[in-house]
Amino acid sequence: MSKKNVLGRGLGALIEEAEPEAVVVKSVTGGTEIDINLVDANPFQPRSVFDQEALEELATSIKEIGVIQPITVRELENGRYQLITGERRFRAARIAGLTHMPAYIRTANDQGMLEMALVENIQREDLNAVDIAISYQRLVEECSLTQENLSLRVGKKRATVSNYLRLLRLPAEIQLGIRDNKITMGHARTLVTIENPRDQIRLYNQVIEKDLSVRKAEELARKFEKDLLKKSADQSNSDVFPQPYEALTNQLSEFFSTNIHFQRSNNGKGKIVIPFRSDDELERIIGIFDRLKG
Repeated sequence: MSKKNVLGRGLGALIEEAEPEAVVVKSVTGGTEIDINLVDANPFQPRSVFDQEALEELATSIKEIGVIQPITVRELENGRYQLITGERRFRAARIAGLTHMPAYIRTANDQGMLEMALVENIQREDLNAVDIAISYQRLVEECSLTQENLSLRVGKKRATVSNYLRLLRLPAEIQLGIRDNKITMGHARTLVTIENPRDQIRLYNQVIEKDLSVRKAEELARKFEKDLLKKSADQSNSDVFPQPYEALTNQLSEFFSTNIHFQRSNNGKGKIVIPFRSDDELERIIGIFDRLKG
């Protein structure tokens, strides 16, 4: 099986299916463990926030029953080790006062470390949406992956990957709100449909102040967008496009099976808007573009 397919199945598959010479598995039951003081942090760690209370709880568990799942490291030339995955366990073990802990030792270059660390963290249920988005972006940029290849590696639909990446377009204030659980992923996906960052923050503040549900936030965003379109139409003093635009609008709407909108000012500048109502519909539209490229 290729490395590309293995990555999408998680770290366990990486370890189980790697070449024998590439991995040395320390025996947990046999008591062969590595010195915790010889382990350095992972410079490619995508996880930026660790809940201290959760770490303390894990440390208490480790004191009682030990480390159940080994960490994964790579051996450096100076006899030290560098953490690949398992930083939460590593931190908790240090809090618990352990001097040694079980580990899988892998041979990996920097890109391999980055890919394993990112994929392992992405598959964690408690990772916040912004950190997932940053991990996806790093896989795209630093590992030279297309969104299509990325979706295969992490086992997610391409539309899902695209939705996460779009979160990085939001202002920093909103991204911090996602990390701090002030708004949900659903709220964020609604806000990202608004074009102007100042308007995004304005709606973000309303969502928090009024404690709006995702559905209410969507209604507010649609009303906001409708008001903007009306304002734009009023400024252009006309809702009627030249005949070629009207014909093209009908043609594109039929082709994409959705109501295409033109936004055009008097000087001829504008844009074509392709609306969608769900992830499935977005994926269908993306599929049309993919077929056009092929």
